[in-house]
Amino acid sequence: MTRAYDVLKIVRDVYGSHGPLPLHAPVFAGNEMAYVQSTIESTFVSSVGAYVDRFEQMLAELTGAAYVIATTNGTTALHMALLLADVAPGELVVTQSLSFVATANAVVHAGALPAFVDVETTTLGMSPDALSEFLQQHCERTDGGVRHRESGRRVAACLPMHSFGLPCRIDEIADVCARWGLALVEDAAEALGSRRDTRHCGTTGKLGTLSFNGNKLCTTGGGGAIMTNDPVIARRAKHLTTTAKVPHRWRFEHDAIGYNFRLPNLNAALGCAQLEQIDAFLTFKRALAERYRQAFEIADIPFVAEPPHTHANYWLCAILLGSEAERDLCLEVTNDAGVMTRPIWDPMHTLPMFAQNPRGPLPVTERMAARLVNIPSGVRIEEPA
Repeated sequence: MTRAYDVLKIVRDVYGSHGPLPLHAPVFAGNEMAYVQSTIESTFVSSVGAYVDRFEQMLAELTGAAYVIATTNGTTALHMALLLADVAPGELVVTQSLSFVATANAVVHAGALPAFVDVETTTLGMSPDALSEFLQQHCERTDGGVRHRESGRRVAACLPMHSFGLPCRIDEIADVCARWGLALVEDAAEALGSRRDTRHCGTTGKLGTLSFNGNKLCTTGGGGAIMTNDPVIARRAKHLTTTAKVPHRWRFEHDAIGYNFRLPNLNAALGCAQLEQIDAFLTFKRALAERYRQAFEIADIPFVAEPPHTHANYWLCAILLGSEAERDLCLEVTNDAGVMTRPIWDPMHTLPMFAQNPRGPLPVTERMAARLVNIPSGVRIEEPA
């Protein structure tokens, strides 16, 4: 009971607030109203408009990706990225069980089957060691590519996720993928502004994706993006996400099965205004995380801090409690007091639709799922106390 009230007191002290505290609410303190109004006045509110191009260019400059293609949300971005990585129906995509359900859902949307490996305590992202062990123990190289022995399915790709904006060990994961000939697609939905060394999350693999949902660091209301350094993939991504329509002044000619995945100009206008403020958002969140870290260290409650050689956006700050019972008590005490806290997602392998999927040992996943609590992490206009 004491530690639950310790958590409540620390969060309130750090924020300097005794009112309700959301987990992560958007902040609109810049040009959002003006830009959205300009799209309305122009009548270009759908997927054709200047703000879409501007949003993509701003993201390219921020992330260092050569090409960025804006989409309707993070799930559609991930779905399309997997298709562009040549993931075919019936194949396997190795991902982590500890992730938001959209990661695994996108694999299924692409017609494939997710296989689950463990995460690391330090990053909460995919363990390159667990990935390597799964491939060695359960897969084999054949003339037709890497095959999962038990099912005979081809293993097409690897899909790690940068959990809560903490960069995973993506270079080591990329090395494993290169040795086994797997396409690497990064789910960087939560990692806008996060870097390992100097490389932005989502730009190491063949493709990477971002999300701009209402609870993300920068939001477009609902939106996503595909990142790649490959010009051929980029052209294909823009074509397929725009219903595969062949450009023409008036004809409706389509040369492939396309997808209506392009971000509307109205949403992109909001995103441009948000990206103009990203430096201030990141500065606030990193300062907030450091104050949390210091306070929880005094209380002897582990705070999930960025790993060495990384620069995290601290999208959602997290602490680790001693047991599942202690976690549940903390969630009850804080939420009853108007401080929104949440457990981490139910691991994918525990959900009924994925319970029979291939997987390796998942001890860290299960341990983290039982102990982790996310605490209020949103940007606030006033400085935290």
